Parts: sequence; structure tokens; C-alpha cells
Amino acid sequence: MKYNLRFLPAVEDDAMVAYEWYERKSRGLGEEFLRMFYACSTDLARNPKLFAKAHSKFRRRLLRRFPYAIYYQIIDTNVVIFGVFHCARDPRTIKRKLTGRR
Repeated sequence: MKYNLRFLPAVEDDAMVAYEWYERKSRGLGEEFLRMFYACSTDLARNPKLFAKAHSKFRRRLLRRFPYAIYYQIIDTNVVIFGVFHCARDPRTIKRKLTGRR
């Protein structure tokens, strides 16, 4: 079954904060982060159940090369991306942010 991919508006802010941080560290690294983020997100539409639940109903997919994770839910025929967060963040903070997003 093919799923539709949707992003909540706050996800763009999450990704841009990471992009800007990586661009300050090394020119072009932010672009690589965004490519990896969108590639991993696109893969979720093909097989979203591959990744385990991390916070109640939210599943987590780790990005390759970068210490970030994509948090998402499967809702009907949609894979809804709720956020992308650095893996060193406090899990309670991540859970609070995820549950507050709509």
C-alpha cells in the first residue's frame, strides 16, 4: 500500500533551524541535511510501519549521517510528519512538542 506524505507546518521550522546551524558550521552541509531529511521522509511513504513507535502513537525514523530523527504518525492512508528533532534533546521535551502540534 502506498501512503500519502504530509508535513505539519512546524516541521519546516524544525528543518530550517537545523539547516542554518549546519550551514554555519560548513557551507553546503545544511543542503546535505535537507536532502537527507527529504529522502528519509519520502521513504516513509513506501513502508511507514518499518519503524517502531517511540512516544505512544508517534513513530521515529533516524536520519542517516545526521543525529536527527523524524517523528510521524500513520493516519488512515497518510504518513504525517510531526517534527524533526536532534537526538540529544530531552525525550520529554520532544514528546511535549509533538503532542502540542496539530
